[in-house]
Amino acid sequence: MLRVLIAGVTGWAGAPVAEAVDAAPDLALAGGIARHGADYASVAEALDATRADVVVDYTSAAAVRANVDAALAGGAHVVVGSSGLTATDYEEIDAAARAAGRGVVAAGNFSVLAAALLHAATVTAQHVAHWEVIDYGYSGKPDVPSGTSRELAERLGAATPADHDADLIGPPEARGADVSGTRVHSLRLPGYVLSTEVILATPDERLVVRHEAGSSAQAYVAGTLLAVRRVPELIGVQRGLDRILFG
Repeated sequence: MLRVLIAGVTGWAGAPVAEAVDAAPDLALAGGIARHGADYASVAEALDATRADVVVDYTSAAAVRANVDAALAGGAHVVVGSSGLTATDYEEIDAAARAAGRGVVAAGNFSVLAAALLHAATVTAQHVAHWEVIDYGYSGKPDVPSGTSRELAERLGAATPADHDADLIGPPEARGADVSGTRVHSLRLPGYVLSTEVILATPDERLVVRHEAGSSAQAYVAGTLLAVRRVPELIGVQRGLDRILFG
């Protein structure tokens, strides 16, 4: 039976994930971590006090890197559901995980349908040269782009620039940010939770693939538990739930 610590256990996603871990017959909830109102105040404190096989992080962009580092240093595998980590962060985490002989599964979105978007876009991008990503989030979301859109952009890689990109008229910021060669446009407006849209185009047609998240965290629970069960089989970082679902 895998023993699981949940960092961010009092949060929007951490609380239902903790309930699901506690209810699963093959998993045991080793404790919750949060600044207030939890069993432990930090990952390091929790791992000093109890044994855990896997640490799940659903905290924030400001806290996630330190939590992952502490979990690996404490001998645990890690499932990362928080956004805010960069490609450089993941390179460094991968090196640390391999040195520790531990696995890390990280996904900008643990929804099965979001994973299907990532898989479909990655496969399609092998056959077209032009695409851009639109990233929708609520007005208070501080990280841009979201973890889902950043992961998608980094996976897709470099698209062929638009014809006018070398000779723009107007502010270049209007063309969005360059994330690993993919243009990403982040909208932050009231009324959105989190949505990711990728538009892939040829001269005569377009494919639009869009995932829209609802207001509940339940869509992410099943994917998180799948990652918890699979991460002990890994060494190093594996990014994307789709790679677990689709191979």
